[in-house]
Amino acid sequence: MPAAQPALAVPSPSSRILREWATWRAMIEELVRYRELLISLTLREIRVRYKQSSLGVAWALFLPLTMMLIFTFVFTRAIPVTRFVDLSMPYAIFAYIGLLPWVFFATSLTQAVSSLVANSSLVTKIYFPREMFPLSSVASAFVDFLIGTVVLVGLVVYYHFTTDWTFALHPTVLLVPIVLCIQILLTLGLAMVLSMANLFYRDVRYVFSVLIQLWMFLTAVIYPLPSTMPIVSLNPMSPIISAYRDLIVRGQLPEHATPLLYAAAVSIVVFLGGWRWFHATEFKFAERI
Repeated sequence: MPAAQPALAVPSPSSRILREWATWRAMIEELVRYRELLISLTLREIRVRYKQSSLGVAWALFLPLTMMLIFTFVFTRAIPVTRFVDLSMPYAIFAYIGLLPWVFFATSLTQAVSSLVANSSLVTKIYFPREMFPLSSVASAFVDFLIGTVVLVGLVVYYHFTTDWTFALHPTVLLVPIVLCIQILLTLGLAMVLSMANLFYRDVRYVFSVLIQLWMFLTAVIYPLPSTMPIVSLNPMSPIISAYRDLIVRGQLPEHATPLLYAAAVSIVVFLGGWRWFHATEFKFAERI
């Protein structure tokens, strides 16, 4: 009689949880250990972007400001939507508060999608956490976002003193960092997924360049959209941008908390799932470049 084969040991749920926790702890510790590299890559992104530019960092203001001026003309003169919709604020401020976080979101992902391919020589030669590349793309775009807030302050001051509209600083502005954290988590998760996908399928960046344009018009960036539309209710960026307007200008909490909670849940899942997937696939990067 042949000897009985030993039964394969099935890991218990507690051991799987401990093993997963150890993996996450190692991932976080590794990022902390290489934090100086992240800062160096971010500064390099910023320097390369403005190296031979006559305006320098002023270009960080150019894109959202130009888009705001164009859309203000279109939607107040050519197609005056403000006659039919009460925005409770000047349209220029409405548009800029939408465009500023959207440009941060779109710029981060546009830079991140090609970040691994553009740094292929580093990926194949030395070891460090590969997520440093998409993270530095998001970090450099965040610097532009902070610079762009200067224009928002200027717009608020201008309309406060030159029109009948008045601005009051409400305590709700203290909650803006929470909304910003939700957006950053969503952006980081998508940045890692897109950079990895483009490494395996190089046409991802071309498809993304089209989709990100369509995505903006399906988000309440330049005009209000009814939250009851299915495409809007499933879009996590819509409640995020609406929350910025409510907290900063209207001085109120979001009228319906459910969409923002949904956006927060999606952002956390995308971030954790995207980072874990990125880390699990990292060993294949060098052979696919």
